[in-house]
Amino acid sequence: MAAQAAAAAQAAAAQAAQAEAAESWYLALLGFAEHFRTSSPPKIRLCVHCLQAVFPFKPPQRIEARTHLQLGSVLYHHTKNSEQARSHLEKAWLISQQIPQFEDVKFEAASLLSELYCQENSVDTAKPLLRKAIQISQQTPYWHCRLLFQLAQLHTLEKDLVSACDLLGVGAEYARVVGSEYTRALFLLSKGMLLLMERKLQEVHPLLTLCGQIVENWQGNPIQKESLRVFFLVLQVTHYLDAGQVKSVKPCLKQLQQCIQTISTLHDDEILPSNPADLFHWLPKEHMCVLVYLVTVMHSMQAGYLEKAQKYTDKALMQLEKLKMLDCSPILSSFQVILLEHIIMCRLVTGHKATALQEISQVCQLCQQSPRLFSNHAAQLHTLLGLYCVSVNCMDNAEAQFTTALRLTNHQELWAFIVTNLASVYIREGNRHQEVLYSLLERINPDHSFPVSSHCLRAAAFYVRGLFSFFQGRYNEAKRFLRETLKMSNAEDLNRLTACSLVLLGHIFYVLGNHRESNNMVVPAMQLASKIPDMSVQLWSSALLRDLNKACGNAIDAHEAAQMHQNFSQQLLQDHIEACSLPEHNLITWTDGPPPVQFQAQNGPNTSLASLL
Repeated sequence: MAAQAAAAAQAAAAQAAQAEAAESWYLALLGFAEHFRTSSPPKIRLCVHCLQAVFPFKPPQRIEARTHLQLGSVLYHHTKNSEQARSHLEKAWLISQQIPQFEDVKFEAASLLSELYCQENSVDTAKPLLRKAIQISQQTPYWHCRLLFQLAQLHTLEKDLVSACDLLGVGAEYARVVGSEYTRALFLLSKGMLLLMERKLQEVHPLLTLCGQIVENWQGNPIQKESLRVFFLVLQVTHYLDAGQVKSVKPCLKQLQQCIQTISTLHDDEILPSNPADLFHWLPKEHMCVLVYLVTVMHSMQAGYLEKAQKYTDKALMQLEKLKMLDCSPILSSFQVILLEHIIMCRLVTGHKATALQEISQVCQLCQQSPRLFSNHAAQLHTLLGLYCVSVNCMDNAEAQFTTALRLTNHQELWAFIVTNLASVYIREGNRHQEVLYSLLERINPDHSFPVSSHCLRAAAFYVRGLFSFFQGRYNEAKRFLRETLKMSNAEDLNRLTACSLVLLGHIFYVLGNHRESNNMVVPAMQLASKIPDMSVQLWSSALLRDLNKACGNAIDAHEAAQMHQNFSQQLLQDHIEACSLPEHNLITWTDGPPPVQFQAQNGPNTSLASLL
């Protein structure tokens, strides 16, 4: 018996020594691998060699699975060898399912592998993998919530918002059951965002009300609480802006700006939440800051505060440049493109067409780097080119760009915006497109069955009807439509629409010989256009003021207005020549496929300047 005991003790000691030796070689290889991975620059090939050296030792299953995960992760994040990355991640997922209590490796392998499948356009392989991982992760709150978010995001990218909303609803209920009100709010706010995208406004309102209550009642990490508040307020602000309610949104926007200031003063708390389901962040502080700049730019653009829009765009783009040096997150490129889209519209209004064209080219370059970004912004890009074409009087190209944009969008508000602008092109072109024009005007008839709920777009539709009636010589009808635009634009501080309506009403009264009433419209139009500043309305107003003063015998005022008109004409003409001479001007002929990579230089402007003079 003693001999047997001694033999057993010897065997145990040998086993312990072997385990200790195994642990030492494994830790040594792991240490070398991490050293090479974190070197500057990283030595990925040597890191991979160290990890691969684990397998000849025939390690236990836990070490084998973890090493496959580490190799798959390194190859996925640092190389283009997706085939080997996939092989290692598939092995990690397969082996880890056979090992009890090995959740971190198991679910991280599933998460990374599904990401890789999506990158390889194997979405149908990624979905069942995530569903299985979700099914077996219910006892692991952090991973269960994370995998639900991941599958919801995958459905969102596929534009299957119904399935995404269902998953987010499941996540919200699960988070409630496991006692995480914070993550419940994240799920509900994410669902609210998708419902806004789907225009399911009747479902959005009660959901946002519930979210507001949860956010206010939740007591936890101050940064997490404030980030929930930012998410909530961003949804409220974008909801108002989508509805074209520029004045009504101001209290929410002010709260949002105060909230981001509060967050910037808070220090990141390193204490981890006690509930593992709370281990989520919506966005990093720096990303939230850019997002708040972005919605401020959107508001300033709609309201006609273009200098303010420029100021916040500059701040946001500067912040983005700094962030992109350290972070390659796709959301930063999305922010950059949306900012550029808004500032391009500002440039076209303020008479900086050449700069706008160069920024359109910049958007093209960003879209060339990401097929998904191009897919999401192609319609907006063609719309911007259409607006640029209008500004340089290339009406045939404008029509082609707007028609292309209509073909590429199923977003109702963008569709209404494009149709409104296309109708104004046809109106300016005279009798060439009468049938098409009547059809378009009927589809955006603001008096009945207007296709979207946007206050701003409906006001713009009244303006376009007024413009059409003016060109048809039906002045009383034109005045009715323009007064409706004025009523709506004044209600929500839509300064550009107000200025455009005033100057057109002034023009109508001038044609009718009512010089006093004309002056009452044109003077405030000019003041408002100068404040925006809107170069086209200033040009139009100064021409009317010149003619009005001349007709009334006010020679000095007429001379002053004529001088202003000449100055505006010269500025616009110079900018027009500069824009049309840029190689990027050839973008106006692009109507199909991805953006062109190179542009041929123009010999000079080939467009009529008559509309500017």
